[in-house]
Amino acid sequence: MSIQSHAASLEQLHRSATILRVVNVWDAITAKVVADLPETRALATAGHSIAASHGYADGTIPADEMIAAVARIVAAVEVPVSADLDDGYADPGETIRKAIGVGVVGANVEDRLRPLAESVARVEAIVKAGEEEGIPFQLNARTDAFVKGGDRPLDVILEDAIARGNAYLEAGASTIFVPGPIDRDAAEQLVGAFGPGRLSVIGIPGALTAQEYEELGVARISYGPWTQNVALTSLKNLAVSLYDGGVIPEGTEKLN
Repeated sequence: MSIQSHAASLEQLHRSATILRVVNVWDAITAKVVADLPETRALATAGHSIAASHGYADGTIPADEMIAAVARIVAAVEVPVSADLDDGYADPGETIRKAIGVGVVGANVEDRLRPLAESVARVEAIVKAGEEEGIPFQLNARTDAFVKGGDRPLDVILEDAIARGNAYLEAGASTIFVPGPIDRDAAEQLVGAFGPGRLSVIGIPGALTAQEYEELGVARISYGPWTQNVALTSLKNLAVSLYDGGVIPEGTEKLN
């Protein structure tokens, strides 16, 4: 499929009444393993996980290294890839052009609670870059209203998330990513403010199920660094077992 077809496919998946479940990956082999599953319709990279695998703290991996890592993921699969590109770096429009250049058709870009006008301008730059590259680029604009909300009351956090999300949608974002503990009431308020098929959430321990979010009109659910944490937990437990005289478990698949 062409990059235009992949972008159009991701857009359709966002607009479907069925929630888009994207299992986050961080390198070529994790991408291939997930993409080979018949249920996989698209992939999302996890910026935190890519940074960790390259020895960086979350949000500190240089733009060129991030783009290079994402390029290897795109090259390994034949499904649309949405990339976590931190805050878009110094020039978000140019970052998106580089991402499109390696085949990326969507991105998470976080606002880090910058002043709203500045954040909107960065969204506009991303949207313009997609238009100039000739694809319906799917910006999953992230607001950090919850994750950086501090000790603000929940109603204030929700009000901020709604104001920011609506501003980003008006600026051309495809969906609004609101990571954090989004319970049923918060999801209902956010979907009510943005409209069905516009809210993107993260599946964290204790969150609603994908089916429950779907029933509320949520467009997309991803899992961020949790997929890597599950893999690393399994590796750690295996190492403990091997040090204790264990063996590689029977039934282990050879996936690489």
